[in-house]
Amino acid sequence: MKINIGVLTAGGDSPGLNSAIRAIGKSAYQKFDAHVIGFLDGFRGLMQDRHVHLDSARLSGILTVGGTILGTSRDKPDRMMVGSKKLDMTDAMLEVYNKHHLDVLVCLGGGGTQKGAHTLMKKGMNIITLPKTIDNDIPETDQTFGFDTALGIATEAVDRLHSTAHSHHRIIVVEIMGHNTGWLALGAGVAGGADVILIPEIPYDVAKISDAVLARSRSGKRFSIIAVSEGAIAVNDLHAQMELISQKDQAMTKEERKQITDDLSQFKITQKENAFHLANLLEKSTGLESRVTILGHLQRGGAPSATDRMLATQLGAACIDCIDKGIYGVMVAIQGGYTKPVPLDDIVGRCKSVPLDHPWIKSARYVGTCLGD
Repeated sequence: MKINIGVLTAGGDSPGLNSAIRAIGKSAYQKFDAHVIGFLDGFRGLMQDRHVHLDSARLSGILTVGGTILGTSRDKPDRMMVGSKKLDMTDAMLEVYNKHHLDVLVCLGGGGTQKGAHTLMKKGMNIITLPKTIDNDIPETDQTFGFDTALGIATEAVDRLHSTAHSHHRIIVVEIMGHNTGWLALGAGVAGGADVILIPEIPYDVAKISDAVLARSRSGKRFSIIAVSEGAIAVNDLHAQMELISQKDQAMTKEERKQITDDLSQFKITQKENAFHLANLLEKSTGLESRVTILGHLQRGGAPSATDRMLATQLGAACIDCIDKGIYGVMVAIQGGYTKPVPLDDIVGRCKSVPLDHPWIKSARYVGTCLGD
């Protein structure tokens, strides 16, 4: 019996996506009399039925290629922009799913993709997901593919910044991706020998950072590297944000709630300039010249590392095992080196933060790294 498999990649691009697509396709052809199609540009391509046949020619030579041959987008199945309106397009997606007589739709992506896939699962589709994100913040899996490559890029950046910081006696604040979790900044900071590491899980005190920088200066080390996650937040700012949330909960009128919502939105906009604000404060408090380096999308680019190629291939092959056994509504996770199907119900709406007793945090503290607290 022919097995019909659909594949899509959604959310931010990430090293290892093509490795996973290749593993799914090649494993499917080895295991079944399979027909595999890929939908272009994530859930929007599924809605519009824009697809390609993932035959041997398309799967050849992509193991080491970064990005995704299928393209991607951040569209949400039940809140998709169509013209000037956000519409629920899940019925249109189900129609395309049935049109191609798909036995399963495989969705590769991060937290938003897991949620979108879960929505389609509730619509009646057989769904399997694979965990992809450079943030490494998906629960129930030891690691997501894309993380190792990004970690290597961010670490190399921290390495390279040491020489210019030392030469010019500067503080260099390097912003590393991670809105909600600090895995990437923490890992790159520890591996790259950053003097200060700031992550969302540990609100920081600017005075504590200044003290650490000045202590280094007094000991003859007239430079400092500060690795800061883009979602890191100062203690005072956290208190202000929590106060606004508390006010919103207590607000009685619609106008009051709207004003507080606007204030919270403005707060998030201000947070986008966090690295520059921090650098200015430290320059004033320490007397040392400060500079900011924002790595941004550089961390997503390039060929996947050997670790990410292996992980993506292992997860992609395990996905075909799930199809063979009729196991759907799951994310294929890696736990202790072995793959495991985890129900999507256990994934959606959760985020894997860095535990405060994690060995990486302990190691950073032991070697004298300031974590801002």
